[in-house]
Amino acid sequence: MQRLWGFFIVVCRKNNGEWSMTNKLNNILSELKEFQWVDLTHTFGPDSPHFPAFAAAKFETLFTHDDGFFVKQYTFPGQYGTHIDPPVHFEKNQNVYDSDIDLKDFLLPLVVIDKSSEVASNADYILTVEDIKQWEKEHGTIPPKAFVALRTDWSKRWPSQEQFENKDDNLQNHYPGWSLEALKYIYEERQAIANGHETFDTDPAILQPEKGFEGEYYVLSSGHYQIELLANLDQVPATGALISISVPKVEKSPGFPARVFAIDPEEV
Repeated sequence: MQRLWGFFIVVCRKNNGEWSMTNKLNNILSELKEFQWVDLTHTFGPDSPHFPAFAAAKFETLFTHDDGFFVKQYTFPGQYGTHIDPPVHFEKNQNVYDSDIDLKDFLLPLVVIDKSSEVASNADYILTVEDIKQWEKEHGTIPPKAFVALRTDWSKRWPSQEQFENKDDNLQNHYPGWSLEALKYIYEERQAIANGHETFDTDPAILQPEKGFEGEYYVLSSGHYQIELLANLDQVPATGALISISVPKVEKSPGFPARVFAIDPEEV
C-alpha cells in the first residue's frame, strides 16, 4: 500500500561537479504493474446508451485496407460514453475546458462509496451526507484531493438505452444520484478534487423535473470536474486504489470521452 503513494520521485545527485538525475520512474512503473489494473471505461459505439437529448453516435469507414490504410470517421457529442465534464460544461464564467485541468488532478486517490444494494431495491436512491458519514465510520475519513465515486452498479445495464433510462409509464426516468448536500460535503468538508458515477447524470432522475441539474451545476460552477458513465466500480475496493484519467487534448472542449482506469492495491 505505501508504495502506491510514493509516485514519480526524481532524485538529484551531484557527481564531480556535474548534476545527474537518478530516475526512479522505471522502478516505480515495474512496481505498479505488480498490482491489479481495472478498466473503469465502457466501450461505446453507435448503439450505446447516451443522454436522451443527444443523437446516437455515427461511425463511418472512410478507407479500408484495400485503399492502403484503415480509417474511420467518428461523429458524437462530447458527453458520450464514459466521459469528462469540465467546469465550462455548465458554467461559462469558469472558462475551464478539458485541456485546462491540471495533469496532476488526473491521477488521484480513489474513494468508492457503494450503494448498489440500496439501488437494487430503489432505483431513485439519493446519496446523502449521512450515507457518507456512515461510510467514513467504516473506512476512515475521505482523504483530501481524492476522486469520490458513487457505486450503484447501474453500469451493469450497459449496453441497453432502455434500461439506463428506466422510464415509467409516464415517461419519467428513474436512476440514482447524488444529493446536493452530499456533493457539498465531499468538496467543502473533505476537499475532494473530482467525483464520478455510473449514470448519465450527477442528479437523480426523480429530482430533475423540479430541481434540474443543481448537483452537477454545483460541482462544475465550483471549479471541479466529474466523470460520468463509469464502469466496473464493483471491481475496486472502497479505499486504497488510485484512479487515472486521460482525455484527448481537443481545442476548447467542454467534454469528451475519457479512458479511465484504477490501480488496485491488491497484487496480481
